[in-house]
Amino acid sequence: MRHKYPKYTHGFIDHDGTPRFYLRLPGRKRVPLPGLPWSPEFMEAREKALKGDWTAPELGSSRTKAGTVNAALVSYYQSSAFTDGLASSSQRMRRAILERFREEHGEKRIALLHKKALQAILSKKSPAAAANWRKALRGLIDHCLSLDTLTTDPLVGVKLVSVKSNGHHPWGPEECSQFEAHHAIGTRARLAYELLLQVGQARCDVVRMGRQHVRNGVLSLQRQKTKVPFDVPVMPALQEAIDAMPSSNHLTFLVTARGEPFTAAGFGNWFRQVCNEAGLPRRCTTHGLRKAAATRLADRGGTTTELMAWFGWKTASEAERYTRSADRKHAAANAGKKLISGTGIGKSEIQFAKIDNK
Repeated sequence: MRHKYPKYTHGFIDHDGTPRFYLRLPGRKRVPLPGLPWSPEFMEAREKALKGDWTAPELGSSRTKAGTVNAALVSYYQSSAFTDGLASSSQRMRRAILERFREEHGEKRIALLHKKALQAILSKKSPAAAANWRKALRGLIDHCLSLDTLTTDPLVGVKLVSVKSNGHHPWGPEECSQFEAHHAIGTRARLAYELLLQVGQARCDVVRMGRQHVRNGVLSLQRQKTKVPFDVPVMPALQEAIDAMPSSNHLTFLVTARGEPFTAAGFGNWFRQVCNEAGLPRRCTTHGLRKAAATRLADRGGTTTELMAWFGWKTASEAERYTRSADRKHAAANAGKKLISGTGIGKSEIQFAKIDNK
């Protein structure tokens, strides 16, 4: 009967008939262990060996020189800050940027990275691209600072041109009505639209939603990007769109023409096509419906806490962008009422009418 050895133990019988045992990890020299597996002397020696420098080799470490940008990137890609701290989509985007950085500077010493060099690199980018590059480099530099391969932060003092943009365009009532008029209840396009607008989540979350996520009229899921859970009541318009679709055994509400689940990118491309069919401009995107949902809730008195819970936001600043805008609208409306009623601010409508008559 074959005995089970402790983890990383390799054993064999040599040509003299003597059993030999070694502690063996990938990429490391084997360490001979005395006695028999599980014996006190064996386990003590094994424990000492494990407490030594037995970390797994970094990917590509044999092809990089210590202290270079290449080596720093190899280390960063395997750090918890990168693998656990970033969503898979963020990992792909930032890795693409860092690989372009590596192509030009991979053999240079990471300790010599300074503010002037980074400023020159980022100044050549468009404002939006420079902001993305700074985010990607921020993670690498923080990792290097934690390992003391950098002693000062070269990003301190780097100036970027501010991006003057409000982001994705939130759909207006006319655009929503135009889509609804073209894509009736019972179509796949209308169901996708109602999921985006009524639940108000990103496309990577919408493509994962299915009947198994609905309990007692509440759709519960965890955001893929931030891992923040949300519990959203299924609104009547969404329930009507779900009930109008043919029954199926699919685990997601939305499937491709082949009956397969959408990828986030594939769904975005397909939804662009159905928007084109409805005659909507390119500014009408899936994320624009998420913003429309947040705007609608804030305009109807939704608080910062309510918006954070509904849309799965981690910080209050994201929700406050919408509540501040709604507060301004309400404040302006109240100011208009004061003007009309003649409460001391300006002239009332009656006074203006008298002047016009004269």
